[in-house]
Amino acid sequence: MTNNITSELAKLLELTGAEFSRQVERIAKRKEFHPLETDKDIFSVGGQQSDDYENLLQAARRAVFFGYKVYLLPNPTEIRTPDFILEKKGVYRVYDLKTVYGKSSIGQSLIDSIGQTNRVLLNIQQDYNTRKLTSDIKKYFEAHKQAIEVLIFKGGRRLSVNRRLTDNPAFYSVLKKMYEK
Repeated sequence: MTNNITSELAKLLELTGAEFSRQVERIAKRKEFHPLETDKDIFSVGGQQSDDYENLLQAARRAVFFGYKVYLLPNPTEIRTPDFILEKKGVYRVYDLKTVYGKSSIGQSLIDSIGQTNRVLLNIQQDYNTRKLTSDIKKYFEAHKQAIEVLIFKGGRRLSVNRRLTDNPAFYSVLKKMYEK
């Protein structure tokens, strides 16, 4: 079964725009996905043996808290794929998860995600300097011309940063207000 979903995930590398969005939705609606026994809004096709499974599950539970349904994607070795499909109000989007524990790890984590997807989910586990966060996100958008969004989970807050916001001269002030409140 995983090989079938792997070929469907591989198609994401070639598609753009509406076709990309339709493919993400088709993947999420595959019959292989089943809800976890402990979480009815988190769906999986297996992969609980993954080294990163606990981080994925923790971020997925936070996403459910923010109103998403979460589809945990398999991690095939042949291609680089996103970690999640997040669905909210019929909109399906793919994200690469970066769990942040350290005080200086976001910049490299964002750069490492280039080639997996155009959206990154930062699950921040401790305080992170706002000025450094702003700089890291800005550098990510500069390095990855196809990047669309950096979604941030910090405490009980959900922040969405898009390219247009990073181009705003007041980006630091806006993010500081959202991030530190």
